Amino acid sequence: MSQSYYVPGEQRALKVNELFAGIARRYDLLNDLQSLGLHRRWKGRLIRLAGPRPGLRALDVCCGTGDLARALARGGADTVGLDFSDAMLDVAAERRRAERSVLRFVRGDAQRLPFGDGSFDIVTVGYGLRNLASWEAGVREMQRVARPGGRLLVLDFGKPDNSLWRGLYFGYLRFFVPLLGWAFGGSGRAYAYILESLAHYPAQRSLALRMSQLGLANVRVINLLGGAMAIHYAEKP
Repeated sequence: MSQSYYVPGEQRALKVNELFAGIARRYDLLNDLQSLGLHRRWKGRLIRLAGPRPGLRALDVCCGTGDLARALARGGADTVGLDFSDAMLDVAAERRRAERSVLRFVRGDAQRLPFGDGSFDIVTVGYGLRNLASWEAGVREMQRVARPGGRLLVLDFGKPDNSLWRGLYFGYLRFFVPLLGWAFGGSGRAYAYILESLAHYPAQRSLALRMSQLGLANVRVINLLGGAMAIHYAEKP
């Protein structure tokens, strides 16, 4: 299935914004369907690694509908969620009100975060780094706004090492996930974008290597579902 959302370079933000504007209201439902609900478990694991608690400040970059941000806030952290999609932030704000949460949502660019150096103890991004025009710029900004000793965590699609599993997984993303998008979200092209964006996103080891090159410490990769997903964990010295 062809798609029209992946555009390299600076024009990419416009296309990605268009994509999320069209699926914002159905985003969480489709995540549940395409992952068989497993994304909630993976996000729960990220939150446990992040270790939110009262007295800490947390930032969730590319927060989308705000599920990670709300979980960080429930852990007691003073939390901000940032996204560049007004449609996704509208959904996030509605759910914040339903939970009567005190967390804040702001509109902003993950590649130019509107926060000072060393502002946060925890910086997370779930399924967002892959969507940036420069994922490296996103990591550098996460590092910049983290305090010394702060934790950085990235959850995103991975590339399994096992060739058979990788082929089956990519086939699932190529054929079945767009069908789910068409059936339940009204847009198969929007979900065909996942595989195309993954083709331009580094595998687990490449992202971990870049984190180490940037000077982050205790870098580790937690593979999920045989490497189909991965959590990257690092600390700012």
